[in-house]
Amino acid sequence: MIARKVKRMKSVFRTSFLVALCALSALCYAQPGPGMGEPLRMLAAVKGQLNLNTSQQLQWDNAAAQAKAAHDAARASHAQLKAALQAELAKSEPDLASVATLADGVRQQTESAHRVARDAWLALYATFTPAQKAVVRDALQAGIARMAARHARSVPPAAN
Repeated sequence: MIARKVKRMKSVFRTSFLVALCALSALCYAQPGPGMGEPLRMLAAVKGQLNLNTSQQLQWDNAAAQAKAAHDAARASHAQLKAALQAELAKSEPDLASVATLADGVRQQTESAHRVARDAWLALYATFTPAQKAVVRDALQAGIARMAARHARSVPPAAN
């Protein structure tokens, strides 16, 4: 009798663990990659140094609007996916395949929106003078160095 209880508890634990793992994977998979907004923040920090002409300023505003729209769409999609996952987990037998399908669709939508925004930024960059490109290069290199230093501080040294 005790052996059956232990076996049932193990089964419940494994099932719960598997559902939680699938849910976490689905939510993480639908999110934009880490640091996708970082280059844009780095550029915004040096915008004044770029001395944009009128045409470039219009392109900047358009690219920034597209990036914001992509970010907002990703947040809305994440909320939709989270709600769908919670609804499935409220069922006695959640359909994780439907959540995974929804997560795939959300990922494709957000990838597409982020690609449009990225292409707008790249089109703007293509109009830059060599001096403006040097400002961008220096800002990105400094930002990457900051992120690497932050990462080095947060990762424990490897055990020998």
